[in-house]
Amino acid sequence: MKILDWYIVKKYLSTFFFTILLITMIAITIDYFERVDKFMNSSLTAKEIITDYYFHFIPWINGLLWPLFALLAVIFFTSRMAKNSEIISMLSAKISYSRIIRPYMIGAGILATLLWLGNNYVIPRSNRLKNEFESKYIKASAKTTLNHNIHFWLSPNEKVYIRNYSSSDTTGRTFRLERFEDDKLVYVLKANKIKYRNQTNTWRLESFERRRFSDHDESLSIHDADFLDTTFNFVPEDFTRYSKQMEMMNTSDLRAFLKYEKDKGLDSGKKYEIELYRRTADPCTIFILTLIGVAVASRKVRGGMGFHLAAGVVIGAIFVILSKFSTTFSTNLSLPPLIGVWIPNIFFSIIAAYLIKTAQK
Repeated sequence: MKILDWYIVKKYLSTFFFTILLITMIAITIDYFERVDKFMNSSLTAKEIITDYYFHFIPWINGLLWPLFALLAVIFFTSRMAKNSEIISMLSAKISYSRIIRPYMIGAGILATLLWLGNNYVIPRSNRLKNEFESKYIKASAKTTLNHNIHFWLSPNEKVYIRNYSSSDTTGRTFRLERFEDDKLVYVLKANKIKYRNQTNTWRLESFERRRFSDHDESLSIHDADFLDTTFNFVPEDFTRYSKQMEMMNTSDLRAFLKYEKDKGLDSGKKYEIELYRRTADPCTIFILTLIGVAVASRKVRGGMGFHLAAGVVIGAIFVILSKFSTTFSTNLSLPPLIGVWIPNIFFSIIAAYLIKTAQK
């Protein structure tokens, strides 16, 4: 790396982290005043609020806005360079525009790598602790339980139905297990009540009956007053859902969860797949918005930094709106999650290519 590279990378990263510091402080202040009544009513100490909530709130809010921070940081310091005629001096010294862009891409690569690691491993852990805190002290609705007409598959050949489930005593009512072979029903296990026994996957069935089917025969055994302790491939935690559960899993857990849900026949919606693809798309967004920021701010215009920052805010707003529209279409309509997540990046890549091509050189 040459002196020029170090100069621009240093400006990029220092401006970026300074921007993060300012906006994070503003976000914490706003969030605190929104929740101060909840904190006061919960008898939490200041240390608990800071260490158990805001230490985990900071990674969440930063991970959400890093691409936009990168855009604003690039526009801010590049606009100052253009105002001081530094960009013009570089071009006058026969430095090509693509050569000037190179250190910007190095800085974007550093931030994209950090964001990728954060999205996949660091932020999900913080989100889990933050959401557990919220469900306990701030918003009980953040945690829900599947409790009515529950259907899922234990295996490709075994299906379970529970009419009602109570998380308070881990008890289900009107339980039914169906087993299939060659697409034919061969076994049915029914119980009026099923209760978790606090052992590894062990459940107690009360007032149960077994029914077996063969080609021409059927057998039935009824045990109205008996108990049966048996194991099933599900536990009470499988009935618990957080409103943002997909944000609480690292990527390995998220992939395993998607496979687990599909194997059981549970429909978790497309939001889990959207979250999985978003974790890769967001780091790529940093490269795209960095190119747009350079192309917009490197041109010396009347209005200077104010005009450039206004343009950056407008571009960021359009990106967020387009992203929300595309993910909404993926969640509620037939648009594939992969396409829905990447539509904003594809659209803004075209804009970035055009702006770089027409930039002042």
